[in-house]
Amino acid sequence: MSVHTGRTRLAGALTALAIAAAGGCGTGLGSSPTPAASSPATSTPAGTAGAVVEPPDAALALQDAYQRVIAATRPSIVQINTRTGLGSGVVFDDQGHIVTNAHVVEGAERMEVTSATGGAARTARLVASFPAGDLAVIKLDDPSGVTPARFGDSSKLKEGQIVLAMGNPLGLSGSVTNGIISALGRTVSGGGDDGSAGVTIPNAIQTSAAINPGNSGGALVNLSGEVIGIPTLAATIPSMNGSAAPGIGFAIPSNTATDIARQIIQHGEVVNSRRAALGVTIGPAFNAVGEPAGVTVVDLARDGGAAQAGIRPGDVIVGVNGESTPTPAALAEVLATLKPGDRAQVEIVRPTGGRETVTVTLGELPVE
Repeated sequence: MSVHTGRTRLAGALTALAIAAAGGCGTGLGSSPTPAASSPATSTPAGTAGAVVEPPDAALALQDAYQRVIAATRPSIVQINTRTGLGSGVVFDDQGHIVTNAHVVEGAERMEVTSATGGAARTARLVASFPAGDLAVIKLDDPSGVTPARFGDSSKLKEGQIVLAMGNPLGLSGSVTNGIISALGRTVSGGGDDGSAGVTIPNAIQTSAAINPGNSGGALVNLSGEVIGIPTLAATIPSMNGSAAPGIGFAIPSNTATDIARQIIQHGEVVNSRRAALGVTIGPAFNAVGEPAGVTVVDLARDGGAAQAGIRPGDVIVGVNGESTPTPAALAEVLATLKPGDRAQVEIVRPTGGRETVTVTLGELPVE
């Protein structure tokens, strides 16, 4: 299975997911009263056209919750248009800062922003982007009247919680889909068509709420009206020409999004990625028949953990902590589960063909 970013201008097939392992709400229909024998022409038996249906109280309560959440959150959802495509964003504060995906604003310094509730488009500028985590912050030139969203604590999420995905799929402003949190703590990758690691999202939220092109950067919202994630990736099936895999989408946890957004707003850039790194510049490696066979070390940071452990240019990394790393994306996924300062067992193949395992003290992923 692969994942595609939910934007209008799709970037082609993404790397395979490295993952381990909707609630429907049934609605009973109320029966119509038994028709009086004296007036058969004026009554309608249950199950026929025109019958009056009385939804159960539980269904009405859930419907009311949906409507309240949508009404409260939609003013905080925006559509972002660049020269190359469109995506979604979430108003972060009353200063006009908007958090979105890095791939939504890739290559753009200026963009137009339209509220999901309508109104004239406003201009905005890029503040900073964090491509490794697929997050960015833009700022409206005129922030008057904006409605910041309420961000929740994603560390408190549980599988099975009902969520709504809000954004602008296919340019349909203010669209909403519903589902549940299917799984937590996924590590997923996207992009990297050129052999690079692309985007890797640690601790991703898996949801059954439909995420379609244009949803990227929008909001995954709980029934308390809190943004608990930023929809980012939707799964596709390579064997079916990249067709969407129904009910499998991924979102960046809100705690990650708010941490990165606050750093960008305060410092103008991300100053702490909180992501582990080996301290190497890498490229793909292939075997004699052209199959992925590891990750080639092209260069090393002089004082990085890999250099200190004796890894050298030309070595091929084939595993970390017992996990195979046949591609840069696979290596990024393993590292995303670790923290700066952790000690990792890195298996390498030397240019001579010798195989060794060295211990690397991980550094911090630099912010590009």
